[in-house]
Amino acid sequence: MPAIVPWATDMPRIVEYDGICIGLATGAAIVGGAWAATGTDGSDDKPGAGGKTRTAVDALRASPDTFTLTGDFKLTDGATDDGRGGCEGTGGYDDIAEGTSVTVYDATGAVIATGSLGTSSSDAPTCTFDVSIDGVPGGEDFCKVEVSHRGTVQLNADQAKNGLFAAGLGQPETQGPSFAYPQLVRDHHGREVVVVE
Repeated sequence: MPAIVPWATDMPRIVEYDGICIGLATGAAIVGGAWAATGTDGSDDKPGAGGKTRTAVDALRASPDTFTLTGDFKLTDGATDDGRGGCEGTGGYDDIAEGTSVTVYDATGAVIATGSLGTSSSDAPTCTFDVSIDGVPGGEDFCKVEVSHRGTVQLNADQAKNGLFAAGLGQPETQGPSFAYPQLVRDHHGREVVVVE
């Protein structure tokens, strides 16, 4: 039988607290929630098996209360071939390219969704970018969309939900169809302004 050693007076004692149990339970719930939010969609999650890992952001984006804002963005000045089959801006428009940030704001100016300019195509002198922003919350009367830092274009809920986002940057086209939607252009002083035709 092992010897029983008395507690030394300078040794710390283990004290039981109800708070520790509550803390452990809370921590376990948080970790469990994180595991659930980043779990899989039920398919095989091995590489090459077609499985998809779900994140909390994916779950929010899949919510029936969100939608994908779609449309296009046209650059009519300073567009050039990007060397990859698309196009991009140059000079004062060099911030406009595939991957340029697109931010969606609510009526208060709070950011509600973000994305980027998608695939581009050139029809000289115009460069057109696909826009597709997932996870835009429904229920807003209108939203504002900003490409790069170039100012916002306002859309009502129907326009936003039905793929009617369309904006442009640069001088209006002189040939071919004109824009029939808000666009960012330069006025006679060289300032960028939003024009609604």
